[in-house]
Formats: sequence, C-alpha cells, structure tokens
Amino acid sequence: MIIIDGRASNLQADDFANLEELLVRVLEEELENRIVTDVLVNGEPFSELYPHQAEDIGIEDVREVEIRTVSVESMAADITTELYKVITLMTSGASRAATLMRRAEIGSSLEVVSDLVDVTRHFLGTVALLRKEFSINRDAELAPLVENMSSLLDEMSDMIDQEDWFMLADLAEYEFLSACSEWNAVLTNLAQDIAAYKAA
Repeated sequence: MIIIDGRASNLQADDFANLEELLVRVLEEELENRIVTDVLVNGEPFSELYPHQAEDIGIEDVREVEIRTVSVESMAADITTELYKVITLMTSGASRAATLMRRAEIGSSLEVVSDLVDVTRHFLGTVALLRKEFSINRDAELAPLVENMSSLLDEMSDMIDQEDWFMLADLAEYEFLSACSEWNAVLTNLAQDIAAYKAA
C-alpha cells in the first residue's frame, strides 16, 4: 500500500521492482509543487545512508510506504520565518566577533567571523532563491540591501587580509549590525508576498 499525506494512492507497490522505482514514480506523478518531508517504509522512517540505497530494497520487502509532504509555498513560508532567526544569529555573531577582536582574542574572533560570513552568504542565497521561485519583484527594496551586505563581506575579508583588527571590529559592530537591522522589514514583506502567492 502507498499512502501519500494520509490518503491511499492509486499506484500499486507491485508495479515496481524496488523502492527507488516506486519513489521516483510518486515524485513524478503525484507530488507536483510538493516537497517530501518524511518517508516511512513498513512504519519505520527511511532515509538513504548511501546514494540509491532505495534501489537495493526489493518491493517484496515493502508492505507499506507512507510519504508525507508539504506544499512548496508552505515550506517557503517556514523558511522565511527561519530567516528572522538567522538575522538574530548574524547580529549576535557580529557583536561577539567585535568583542573578541577588541580583547585581542584574534583566533577566536576569526572563527566567529568565518562562521558569520558563511551564514550571511547562505542567507543571501536563500533570499535570492525565494525571490526567483516566487517571482517576487522587490528589487528596489532588496537590491541595495544585498549589495550593501555583499560589500561589507568583501570589506571584512580585506580587513582580515590586512590584519586590521580594529577596523574589522568596527565593521562588525557598527556597519554589519546596522545592515542586519534593515532586513526585518524586508523579510516581513517577503513573507507577505509568499502568503499572497500561496492564496492565489
């Protein structure tokens, strides 16, 4: 039996040679604009430990497959909510980096700055992906913030190369924190756009 979001599918497990064939067909035919969150095989959570592990599971070993999904829009709304938390992490990271730098704890500070740069790049990438996926046209709002944040990351890298720890601390504490604070209103608008897309 194949169950998708609590409902029995018309597909029959016997029509497939292995679990991978079954999952691929379900994804292609029944899950348009949905994202799989959980797969249970015979009541047990399943995730591949190595690529194509599902191909090694013969259909004779499968009594029931349950697939749980969420809509792309719901996932995007959840991601947007998480972005508020990411901004909070970026803010606390920048403050911590500046404090450590001013205490001359350079090694610890550089670790925090490295994490901060990675998190910020992922943040900007996620915002860009949401804009593209949902055709959100807020260039007047977003472009200056993205450009400013990218520029700050470049400046921080330059300060590291020059070993100018005081300037790096100032950039983190003042300019980076200020840039972070400007994102909250934009994230609210992004969330509203996704909600409107979902309702349409």
